[in-house]
Amino acid sequence: MSILVTGGAGYIGSHTSVLLLNAGYDIVIADNFSNSSEETIARITELGGRAPAVEHVDLCDMAALDAVFARYPIDAVIHFAGLKAVGESVAQPLFYYGNNIVSTINLCKCMEKYDVHQLVFSSSATVYGMPETVPLREDAPLHTLNPYGATKLVIENMLRDVSASNADWRIALLRYFNPIGAHESGLIGEAPNGIPNNLMPYITQVASGVRAELSVFGSDYPTADGTCIRDYIHVMDLAQGHLQALKKLPTINGIDAYNLGTGTGYSVLDVIHTFEEATGVTIPYRIAPRRPGDAPVSYADPTKAHTELDWKAERGLHDMCKDAWRFQLQKEDH
Repeated sequence: MSILVTGGAGYIGSHTSVLLLNAGYDIVIADNFSNSSEETIARITELGGRAPAVEHVDLCDMAALDAVFARYPIDAVIHFAGLKAVGESVAQPLFYYGNNIVSTINLCKCMEKYDVHQLVFSSSATVYGMPETVPLREDAPLHTLNPYGATKLVIENMLRDVSASNADWRIALLRYFNPIGAHESGLIGEAPNGIPNNLMPYITQVASGVRAELSVFGSDYPTADGTCIRDYIHVMDLAQGHLQALKKLPTINGIDAYNLGTGTGYSVLDVIHTFEEATGVTIPYRIAPRRPGDAPVSYADPTKAHTELDWKAERGLHDMCKDAWRFQLQKEDH
């Protein structure tokens, strides 16, 4: 079976690509490398035991994407490609709407043209906006707080319409909570270009001295220690969720959504203290003002994924921190 992995050189895409290769799938990685490195491909090859096919292509370029479908016998698509920085999306909303939505429209057009109707879409817990209750189930109200989240919700709605238009479609919407950690080898992990937008790569950069201190945004939330609570999930558990969704696709009735999270919430200070325990490195931090749009508490009810995909997160926060730090140290050695 041949799988097209868009954004396959990125953080979650690279870890999923390794598992796909380990499981015996043939994969084609399509990536424009705007927020990833071509060095990652060599590491995917090493960890996967064989080389993936790689196409340096931007999904917004319809002709280039069409050529990929013409070149390979693709059976299904896992769609990771997209811009994902919340703050940047607020500053550049048209950039985000244009890139994330147009690229997905192009992808679906090519899939229709080449009779490929199985799709796993990389969605996000941001589609739940400011949660009214937790844990969040898949039938919770959907509303977003920023352009990034809005693009995910627009795409979810678009894919529902696409599915309704043609009974051949089988689509899984995977709503990620907060992926952290790295492959246990330390060879691949989260390596954003520029200043990190997410908590863990910022922590590891502070730990290694790349940055002086961590800013904790808000200490007056209605939580036990005043900092925001999130559902942090190990990227390898998240990657495994994609394989389980891929196996489920043939029996999905049109389109369905699944939360990928642990079901446990940890505060920002919990993460800092667990990282310090796991690594022995002290993280200097300061309390900064709240960021607009941050929900006080957000964590998943992952029951549906467990029941229908036979999937659940296996790794704890200690492992997430330890593996993220191993990747940071390995990265500095190269």
